Amino acid sequence: MTTEDLTTIYRGIRGRVSDLVRDLDEATLARIAPATPLWTVHDVLAHLVGDVTDIVDGNLDGVATDAWTQAQVERRRGVPVAELLAEWERGVPHVESVIDAIPPMMQTMFLTDAVTHEHDIRHAIDRPGARDSDAIAFAYGRVSTLIGPARSEAGALRLVHDAGTDLLGEGEPTATLCTSRFEIVRAAVGRRAFAEITAWDWDGPATPEAFVIPRFNPPRATPLGE
Repeated sequence: MTTEDLTTIYRGIRGRVSDLVRDLDEATLARIAPATPLWTVHDVLAHLVGDVTDIVDGNLDGVATDAWTQAQVERRRGVPVAELLAEWERGVPHVESVIDAIPPMMQTMFLTDAVTHEHDIRHAIDRPGARDSDAIAFAYGRVSTLIGPARSEAGALRLVHDAGTDLLGEGEPTATLCTSRFEIVRAAVGRRAFAEITAWDWDGPATPEAFVIPRFNPPRATPLGE
C-alpha cells in the first residue's frame, strides 16, 4: 500500500471524526463511550489528537500502553474541541510525511486504532455510518490474516462478507461465516463479546476466540449493542 493510500485513509478518518464532534454540546461530549475504558467522547478525541502530537514530539516511550494513552487524555482535560481539532490539524502533515517509514505493524496499529475510535464515538453519540469505509477495508485486510492461524485445529474458514468471500486458513474450509468486514474489525479489537461472535451467521463450528487479537483477548464480557 502506498503512502498516498495510507494518508488518504487517515485523512478520511480525521475528517469524519472532526465533522462528528465539531458542534457537539458539552453534555454530549461528556457521554461515556461504552466501548472504551470509561472514556468520554471528549476523552476519545483527546486520545486521537494525542497520538499525532506524541508522534510529532517523539514522545513514544511506552507507546500504546494504557499509561501512555491515559496521559494523552489527562493533558487535554477541559481543552475545547476547537483547540483539539486545531492541534490535530497542525500535527497531521508530519505524520503523513513519515507514515510510509513506519513498520507495517505500527501502520496497522495506528490506522486500526483511529478507525476503532471513530466508531466508538459514533456509538456514543448514536451516529452510525462509514461502516464500509476505506479505513474499515484496510483494518479488515490486516486483522483478518490472523483468523486462520488462530483457528488452528478447527480448520480453515470461508468468510462471506460485504465485499466478497475470503478463505482464511489452509486447506478445505470446515465452517462458513456470513458477516461484515465491520463486524470482523470490531471483534478483533475487543468490541464484541464472545456471545455476539458466536451468534453470527455460522455454518459449522464457531471459534469466537480466534477473532480477537491477543492484545484485546479476552474481549468485553457483555454485548455492546452497537
